[in-house]
Amino acid sequence: MIELHLLSIVTFLPLLTGLALGVVSVVAHWFGAEGLPKQAWRGVALASTALTFGVSLQLFSAFDVSNPGYQFVEHAAWLPAWGIDYFVGIDGISLFLVLLTTFLMPIVLLASWNDITESVKSYVFFMLFLETGMLGAFVSLNLFQFYVFWEVMLIPMYFIIGIWGGSRRIYAAVKFFLFTMVGSLLMLVALLVVYVMTWEQTGALGFNLVVPPGADGPALLGTVIPVDDSTWWKNQNWLFAAFALAFAIKVPMVPFHTWLPDAHVEAPTAGSVVLAGVLLKMGTYGFLRFALPLFPDAAVAFTPAILALALVGILYGSLVAMVQADVKKLVAYSSVAHLGFVMLGMFSLNTIGLNGSVLQMVNHGLSTGALFLLVGMLYSRRHTRLIDEFGGVAKPMPVFAAFFGIATMSSIGLPALNGFVGEFLILLGTYLAFPLVAVIATSGVVLAAAYMLWMFRRVMFGPLENPENLGLLDLDWREKLVMVVMTIPIVWIGLFPEPFLRRIEPSVVELQRVIAERSVLAVTDEEPAKASGEDGP
Repeated sequence: MIELHLLSIVTFLPLLTGLALGVVSVVAHWFGAEGLPKQAWRGVALASTALTFGVSLQLFSAFDVSNPGYQFVEHAAWLPAWGIDYFVGIDGISLFLVLLTTFLMPIVLLASWNDITESVKSYVFFMLFLETGMLGAFVSLNLFQFYVFWEVMLIPMYFIIGIWGGSRRIYAAVKFFLFTMVGSLLMLVALLVVYVMTWEQTGALGFNLVVPPGADGPALLGTVIPVDDSTWWKNQNWLFAAFALAFAIKVPMVPFHTWLPDAHVEAPTAGSVVLAGVLLKMGTYGFLRFALPLFPDAAVAFTPAILALALVGILYGSLVAMVQADVKKLVAYSSVAHLGFVMLGMFSLNTIGLNGSVLQMVNHGLSTGALFLLVGMLYSRRHTRLIDEFGGVAKPMPVFAAFFGIATMSSIGLPALNGFVGEFLILLGTYLAFPLVAVIATSGVVLAAAYMLWMFRRVMFGPLENPENLGLLDLDWREKLVMVVMTIPIVWIGLFPEPFLRRIEPSVVELQRVIAERSVLAVTDEEPAKASGEDGP
């Protein structure tokens, strides 16, 4: 029974923990007590997220690498009259994004143990709420359900930035919320158009991406969406553009990126780690899971524009990062560049590039998450992030400098670390499809090395001239534990990526097959066969 509901347990355990903590506190107040102490909230939340990660490891160990479709599938009618079901499942693409989420959450709670001192109970609840929202989006196979989780994620992150952020936290939180909401509403309109088209073609209503096993009903992947139609808003180009805008804002792609630096800089350290590590992947995941298979011909037609924006993002993000005086803002702009590489690999539309794109999503979450954690540790000691305020930090903080060096090298793609594997596959896949694009993108690797190593040298080495840096304390046991845990997958993927790629590739090949099949359907306007909706589970 537990195995049958493994995804639901992983998804809802954090939220149920938060609700249980709240109920216990309310009951305690009824009996005249002050409720659970802050440390109890922290400890229970840490234990719950660690347990969630432990349970999610079962997904990795039990994952069938020979099955390219969806696994651990759960399906139940929710609002059947409207085609709204509870329908979850994962494949090799979403598997590691789920694991990345469950891996990072206990780390950020442990890392922020002493950083959050006010409204601790609310902070813990919002972090647990956020984890359930993110996991729900990654496992949803019903698009209405996906949209609910997509929107739900905004609420806790808005409060995390707006309550525990920096001096401009309200501005950053509102900007983050508005940018994401605008794109989401347009995606909802496009989703409803596809929903109505499914009803017109099948006579039944349904939001399911594929037909659930053992069930009957329409699937969106069985809906013929014409490339050219007399009604302009019912063709693939418009619908793809609506989905792509929502996902591009979340990635974020230039020119929809302006909310990101503000959100990163003003968010508390834990918020920055989750934002970079997981939330940005919602955009790239959305392209892979929904936009590409639903609108394959439009995706091909938009490929030159996507590649151009990705290249601009790589070069622009790198050049702007190079001139930043704030180390946290430098890391934030580096995310714009790194996710430009993810989009390049994705829209190469070949197996090598797609494999690299999926793997690089995980790699970016690890390396950039580690950098934000380290910047937060330094800020907690000096209460400044200005690069010019440092210099020679490696002398009083050698352990910190060692971990910072590993995270930096991972970010720039040093061989034997995780970033190299993903970037190599992306550039190779892009070169096979678009040689000139790959050559231009390679300059982004050089620029990344330039701005990251320049920052590292200025902060860690040189004379220790600022007297405020003389008494800096090196990492304590808790911070060392956090960084050791973060470093293990960085080295593991770099030295031995095969267990990851072996699980990713079958699902990538299946995605390519679905794209090719639906492209034929869209071009010929053939009546979709029921089987075309059964490609998943």
